[in-house]
Amino acid sequence: MGRWRAAPADVMGGVSRRRWARAALATGLLAALASTLAVLEPGGGPWRAGAAPFPGNGLFAYGDAHVYGSLTMPLDAPPVAVVPDGATGGYWLPAADGGIFAFSAPFFGSAGGIPLYAPVVGMAPTRDDAGYWMLGMDGGIFAFGDAPFLGSMGGHPLNAPVVGMAADPATGGYWLVASDGGIFSFGAPFYGSMGGRPLAAPVVAMATTPDGGGYWLVASDGGIFAFGDARFHGSMGGQPLNASVVGMARTADGGGYWLAGADGGVFSFGDAPYFGSHAGGVPTAPVSAIASTPDGGGYWLLDPDGFRYSMALPREVSFTWAGPAIASWAASQIGPNPDDSQGLYCNPYGPCEPWCALFATTAWEQAGVLIPHFAFVGDVYFWAAANGQLLSPLQLASPGDAVLYGTGPQTVDTAVHMGIVGEVWPDGAVVTVEGDAGPGPFGQHDVDLNGPFLPVDSNSVNGFPIFAVARP
Repeated sequence: MGRWRAAPADVMGGVSRRRWARAALATGLLAALASTLAVLEPGGGPWRAGAAPFPGNGLFAYGDAHVYGSLTMPLDAPPVAVVPDGATGGYWLPAADGGIFAFSAPFFGSAGGIPLYAPVVGMAPTRDDAGYWMLGMDGGIFAFGDAPFLGSMGGHPLNAPVVGMAADPATGGYWLVASDGGIFSFGAPFYGSMGGRPLAAPVVAMATTPDGGGYWLVASDGGIFAFGDARFHGSMGGQPLNASVVGMARTADGGGYWLAGADGGVFSFGDAPYFGSHAGGVPTAPVSAIASTPDGGGYWLLDPDGFRYSMALPREVSFTWAGPAIASWAASQIGPNPDDSQGLYCNPYGPCEPWCALFATTAWEQAGVLIPHFAFVGDVYFWAAANGQLLSPLQLASPGDAVLYGTGPQTVDTAVHMGIVGEVWPDGAVVTVEGDAGPGPFGQHDVDLNGPFLPVDSNSVNGFPIFAVARP
């Protein structure tokens, strides 16, 4: 079965309206701004993009936000955030492998090429924008430029993975937030947290007030938690959503904020003006982050599927003989489903039916694995039990493995979805490539990136647990 989450309601001019998930965007929606800029490859050195116009994939700009340049080379890992540079008006895109892409913003260094225990999940600039910190899912901190290292949670046991950070403009310190709402303060005051309290949904991001006197936390159900001098301006908590909230950004004066849904929908609260969204756009765009311009006159939405990927394998992670070929082929398929117009669930990998398993078994077949062209996730499980290898969700996966979502292989109600593992970090976090996936109902599905996430946290991240890992 396909993993689907249709779009939430957009808020525009105070009116809530339902949007269809992941429909079409006319060519040329975004006006590209061409400029000469330095872009940093995940491995380190500078790469000159010249004045090539950005085609409108990967980053969507609204209001006074501009898109600077393009990335044409395959990336080793997906970008995880867009971080504005208040000094230049440009931005940085940090990638999960620690690489930094600098657009009209200075490059102060990166963790690209450094063996990482856990993927990078966030980044924050210093108060003078002359440096930045990068954050790992394990709470590790990498400091560059004038960013001081004030401590981290790296190497410490955590109750939940760290998912975001914010810099304190008053003290020059920083906060980290975990998915259970726990806050870790380093050189910054502690104003409270949701750690130890029951949450309806995991926390996915945080933002600080302009004076550093407080912060907001946002959960994937759109719930907002305000601490210190952060004011509550409204939320989507308790309202029906068919696409999870993935991030937030505040206005320049802190009198409002925006929330972004995975389908590209934008929710405006307080004095945050609505500048538009990507809900209902084509190519379909599973958004993973939002950031506002320094003056609050616009925002960017990040679409990791808008980039090309090499799915380079971390050297310290083992893989099977077919693993690199499987991961590489799966990555080459990321994008909108070209057969949607032919009918319900029509796809390039088999008949018109739910096709996550058709996609996954095709990926294995392309690498020479002799597996039947299965359409049911449970059949992949039983094939792996007889011909391959079955791992529990707690065991370290390898690139090319298949993650099987649900509670068991018995029926389509218990074996609901599957995807191909593209990358694995030593802590066990994975990036998957999944067919018939993403926020979109009934035939509007695509091949999408998912992650990085820890398989043990799949139920809170994806809406269902992983019951097994199948190895070819």
